Amino acid sequence: MIGPASLRRLTGAHPRLLDAALATLVGGVGLLPLLFGRWPDGVRPSGADAVAAAAAFLLLLARRRAPLPVLALTVVGEVVFTVLASYPSRVLKVAALIAVYTVARTVRRRTALIAVSATALSLYAVITYATDSAAGPEAGAVFAWTGMFAAVGATVRTWHAYAAAMEERALRAEATKEEEARRRVAEERLRIARELHDVIAHHIALITIQAGVAGHFLRGRPDQAEVALGHIREAGCTVLDELGPLLHVLRESGDGTTDETQPTEPVPGLSRLGGLLESLTAAGLSVRHRQSGPPRPLPTAIDLAAYRVIQEGLTNAHKHGATAEADLLIEYGPDELRIRITNPLHSGPYPASAAMGTGHGLTGMRERAHALGGILHAGATADGRFRLAVRLPLPAAGPPTDTRTSDWPDTALSATAAEGRQG
Repeated sequence: MIGPASLRRLTGAHPRLLDAALATLVGGVGLLPLLFGRWPDGVRPSGADAVAAAAAFLLLLARRRAPLPVLALTVVGEVVFTVLASYPSRVLKVAALIAVYTVARTVRRRTALIAVSATALSLYAVITYATDSAAGPEAGAVFAWTGMFAAVGATVRTWHAYAAAMEERALRAEATKEEEARRRVAEERLRIARELHDVIAHHIALITIQAGVAGHFLRGRPDQAEVALGHIREAGCTVLDELGPLLHVLRESGDGTTDETQPTEPVPGLSRLGGLLESLTAAGLSVRHRQSGPPRPLPTAIDLAAYRVIQEGLTNAHKHGATAEADLLIEYGPDELRIRITNPLHSGPYPASAAMGTGHGLTGMRERAHALGGILHAGATADGRFRLAVRLPLPAAGPPTDTRTSDWPDTALSATAAEGRQG
């Protein structure tokens, strides 16, 4: 069954088919009086009516292609028919009203208003000429019918413009939604990559170092080798534990649910700094830890970023430093948290192992700091040390009780060694 929706789709896909059907209907109605011998009002048709029906048929076929010329020709045909036959053509009058609708529907509003007004006056003059009355009901009806068809055309035009605007808005919204989804996917991939690097790089570095220690003491001092193997086992377990939350995120379905329970382990923060320093000490890195200012609870994002920066910075100091020692300073300021890590550099431009660094560690730390509105400076100092300095903004708090000062850089340090030696 063909319903209204199907009919709209059909006419929208084949507008010429609608024009042909409408032209056939109007032309056929104009020919019916010739078959019955009279019009409904008793007027006998003539050959001019057949010509008018054929003209209306041909003109309506071209109404979409040339709306203004079709309207002009229809009105001129109505005038000529009335002068020759002494009565107006009903078929041409209907064709003129349909042409008025088409003009109001497709032509610019100002042009359409002028054309419709000229048509109404022309048809009024035709009716006045045929009836010899300027105030008859038929003369007044001309303005009503012309105005109604023009109003319908303008309304349809407005509705189509509104529908097109809504469709365009929906398409833009869909495109924006897809772009936002792609952006979120890219951000999530970057976050996961950063977390994986922070979690794995630190502990794998410890495992590598402890494996070397175990190999060195395996024959001569098996007790020390056993201790190193214990550290390897602990580092491996820690990697598995910290990978759990990340793997949980990767297992999530589109609705945010999984077939497992949510992880309950707290997010790493400075409260776990003691365990981190112990693991590094066990791996052979001597860390001189100092703290300035009264410690206070930190926002979760700041706490996690601080922990990860310290973890990555000390791991890199252990991997690339000239000696197995590093200095760590944490300062709680009134409006920012400052972290500084320094360690001796190798003599020469940088060590051989630095050439194998990817720079991902430094990039990840800088992205963490920038994402929270902080800054990161890294590079070699004049005294032959490498310094990593990070500032992270904190919520407003009272002035710190510790007023000691520190030499924090206000401008970017040279990153000549930084990009090469950070893992």
